[in-house]
Amino acid sequence: MAKGITRDRLVAAALEVLDEGGIDAVTVRAVAARLDVKAPALYWHVRGKQELLDEMGTEIQRRVQTAVGLDPVGDWRSGLARYARALRAEYLSHRDGARTFSGTRLTDPAVLRAQEPWLEQWTTQGVTLEQAIDAAEVVTAFTVGFVIEEQERSQSAASDPERYGLAARDAAIGADAPLVVAAGHVRDDSDARFERQLEMLLAGIAASLR
Repeated sequence: MAKGITRDRLVAAALEVLDEGGIDAVTVRAVAARLDVKAPALYWHVRGKQELLDEMGTEIQRRVQTAVGLDPVGDWRSGLARYARALRAEYLSHRDGARTFSGTRLTDPAVLRAQEPWLEQWTTQGVTLEQAIDAAEVVTAFTVGFVIEEQERSQSAASDPERYGLAARDAAIGADAPLVVAAGHVRDDSDARFERQLEMLLAGIAASLR
């Protein structure tokens, strides 16, 4: 094993590569170069890019749990809202965050075990385990999709400032579709839109649980 190469250092270097070059830049070779070692030295920890992404995703989930708190506070609805906000914040803090970390496998049993008090809270409040998992997965999918759209639009606009210009959009649509024109102007601040849509989603989950 390469001296001084720990899993924590490996993940930290991988996140640096991600932030500089995006998901396509993350390779075992690139991370090894960041650590000033040869790629084979990292195979003690990961066998390829997917395992590297799994380790990165596990660290992100660990940070989300820390931000939310390991012990549930309040009812399931407030807990899900805190989780969604923490997940979005972590994904936004890294380039291509939502695309990179969604779908990764959690490799640390402690991160998995930390879900126990949350599931216990839900089930003692009368929610079935299946309903709790479905609700968590729906909120996760919403957050991932929202952040992917945020990050893709932000990166596209950075390279082409006029890409989402409303004046050109309005002119292309024409005056005979006023509601479609107006819809383009309804899109407001991402934070406000996220909170509004998250509340709609949580209301729908609550209604289904009733």
